[in-house]
Amino acid sequence: MSDFVDECQLHAKGGDGGAGCVSFRREAHVPRGGPDGGDGGHGGDVWLVADRNVASLLAFRDFPFRRAANGTHGQGRKRHGRNGDDEFVRVPEGTVVRDRDGTAIADLVNAGDRWLAAQGGRGGRGNVRFASNRLRAPQFAEQAEPGEEHWFGLELKLMADVALVGFPNAGKSTFISTVSAAKPKVASYPFTTLTPSLGVVRLDDGAVRDRGSNEGSFEMVIADVPGLIEGAAEGKGLGHQFLRHVERARVLLIMADLAEVSDRDPHEQVDVLLGELERYNPMLATRRKLIVGTKTDVAHLDWDGPRVSAVTGEGVNSVLGSLRDLVAEARAADDAPSQYVVHRPSPGGVAVLRLADGIFEIEGRQARRAVALSDLTDPAALAWAQRRLEKLGVSRALARNGAQSGDLVRIGDFEFTYEPDT
Repeated sequence: MSDFVDECQLHAKGGDGGAGCVSFRREAHVPRGGPDGGDGGHGGDVWLVADRNVASLLAFRDFPFRRAANGTHGQGRKRHGRNGDDEFVRVPEGTVVRDRDGTAIADLVNAGDRWLAAQGGRGGRGNVRFASNRLRAPQFAEQAEPGEEHWFGLELKLMADVALVGFPNAGKSTFISTVSAAKPKVASYPFTTLTPSLGVVRLDDGAVRDRGSNEGSFEMVIADVPGLIEGAAEGKGLGHQFLRHVERARVLLIMADLAEVSDRDPHEQVDVLLGELERYNPMLATRRKLIVGTKTDVAHLDWDGPRVSAVTGEGVNSVLGSLRDLVAEARAADDAPSQYVVHRPSPGGVAVLRLADGIFEIEGRQARRAVALSDLTDPAALAWAQRRLEKLGVSRALARNGAQSGDLVRIGDFEFTYEPDT
């Protein structure tokens, strides 16, 4: 089984908050000490963080669940519960996050980019928070808020300076194994490479001496993308899974097979490859590119462009020098992708939904928290919740949505019978 994974699922769960505490001060010679229950701690958040040292999404293949720590409960003497620790989930650079319907909501391009995947729940308030001139000794506190819980799809698009593009068995893997320390599988049959691989190429003066360059050392990352076939832009031969790794490359190295055993003319190969790239993403048509013929040590086909043989080393330095110039030009233009996040603010206030069974359901974080009390059988707690819901406009919202006397209303796990104000 391959150790490279470029698609996976993620289940992110924020930590639950801690419950508030119901407590009263008990101390000698201090009569009626009053409430002193502390607040619960907040649950931790789940963050996705782009990390240069993570190569693929392999860690999520068998275990997609990531959860932050819960907050602890409040205690007497106004002691606040401990906040839960955040969970930082390391993902490769170039990870795209999608929601359940496939819409991209975050793109973590560079090392250090991060995105909040699931927010932790807030801690409940202790009974000291509800004390007032009207209510001197509240016998209730606020329950904890659960953390957010979401499923996401993660998709990796390799971040590379150069992407090798060619038909199967065009010599891409041999080339990258020659110019870098990458060791992809190399064999004399098509579709040898089934997963992309990255190689780092370091050039010094000697690597490009034949081109008259006197610059210092230069480093670039090359991606060996599995071979494409005609129709790849429409998904043939796992085309979309391969082509997405080309999107982020600054420069494309188009490799035409010049071996006599190839069943396509090299110029036809180039036309097909460029057509597939343009159909998949029109922006790839304007990407900086270098077109070379490969396997010149065993070929005699007509080709008037640059030629290279990774086996004998013919033309390798010249091609690397050209790639160096194109990559340097692209870096100077600073046209690399940057992080983006789609912000979807939660709606404020309250919303009323009428369910199929005739029940009215109240949506809204503040409304749910208003009834999340430890003991709603306590008359004081129930009166406080009613006042809070009135301030939020729940009764008016129910009336506007056609609620009648005797209708059942649900807020979270709490249900009550609606009676209009008289």
